[in-house]
Amino acid sequence: MSMNKVLEKKLLEPLSGNHAVAYAVRDCDVDVISAYPITPQTTIVEKLAEFVASGELDAEFLHVESEHSALSAAIGAAASGARAFTATSSQGLALMYEVLFIASGMRIPMVMALVTRALSAPINIWNDHSDLMASQDTGWIQLVSTNNQEAYDFIIIGYKLSEREDVMLPVMVALDGYIQSHTIEPVQLEDPEKVRKFVPKKKRPVTLDPEKPVSFGTLGDPDWYYEFKIQQAEALERAYQAYKEVSSEFSQYFGRSYEPFQILYGEDSDAILVVLGAHTGTFLKAVEMARREGMKIGLGVIRMLRPFPPEVSKYLSQYSFIGVADKAINFGSASGSYLTNDIATSLYLEGASSRITTYIYGIGGRPVKIEDALYVVRHLWRISKRLEEVPKKPVFVGVRY
Repeated sequence: MSMNKVLEKKLLEPLSGNHAVAYAVRDCDVDVISAYPITPQTTIVEKLAEFVASGELDAEFLHVESEHSALSAAIGAAASGARAFTATSSQGLALMYEVLFIASGMRIPMVMALVTRALSAPINIWNDHSDLMASQDTGWIQLVSTNNQEAYDFIIIGYKLSEREDVMLPVMVALDGYIQSHTIEPVQLEDPEKVRKFVPKKKRPVTLDPEKPVSFGTLGDPDWYYEFKIQQAEALERAYQAYKEVSSEFSQYFGRSYEPFQILYGEDSDAILVVLGAHTGTFLKAVEMARREGMKIGLGVIRMLRPFPPEVSKYLSQYSFIGVADKAINFGSASGSYLTNDIATSLYLEGASSRITTYIYGIGGRPVKIEDALYVVRHLWRISKRLEEVPKKPVFVGVRY
């Protein structure tokens, strides 16, 4: 066995999603970590505190008094030229809400891990995507992992993407609370030196420097505010192609690649079910079981939520019937689903006439069993065969009426 094979075997570690994130942050040689605990994110910053205390990571570890301060401190560090990181969940992200816009508006390159969790009220510490979806329009790049390996890899990709001079925007890496954060999976860790070669630290064109004073985030009056926002929008649009380039380079370094949107079993399918997050595997298993029963259903997997990938409409417009599985409720909207709103809009702009059925599932951590996923897949197949009408309202999977 070659030394490379031995090294690869040694680097395959059983890790929770939270610890996978912490290892990625360590391997990226982050300079500043601003930390405030919140379930189920806490073990990310606890593990990072261990790395700093043991000398494995040479970084400033800042204990702050709130999530608002955690993001504010990370912004200050990043504006000064440091590589910064923070993490949060649910109400913590909600408390950061004001500062989310500041980070993107000031074009701050940094990465934050979001361990997704339901928003209050009532108080709920379990998983859904309400926090992720509520922040999708804050100007951040959003990458959504489906397993712990992707969580590790997306942190690394996130820094490379965020710090590109043609992007300069913060990146949010999402992983599902408990389902990923506290569940152990084998994760391929990379040699930290190789990771740092992939994401080398570079001097930024503009930073806070007492020797060369500049201002960040000052008053933008009506003469100039509009232009700032257009530049921000254009940077977020460029981030899509930049991600494709970074992901391709990541694949060359480490042998793993992640398309912003991917279709599985799409070649002969009558309909496609679109999903994101940790239950991708559950729905994939249901699709495979249904296909053995003769139901030709494919699966679309979204890994980039913002900017919304243009290939979503390009690929989905080929199908007459589409199902969308969303783990959040968009209260009062036309579809009731954040994800459906994005997909329906992109298909309309593409000129497609696809019919969409929305499935809301797993709200507040409601368990999602294989039977639930099979119900969704079979229901979508019946619609595609015109055995049932397309519902005008969301199908609430697993709710008690």
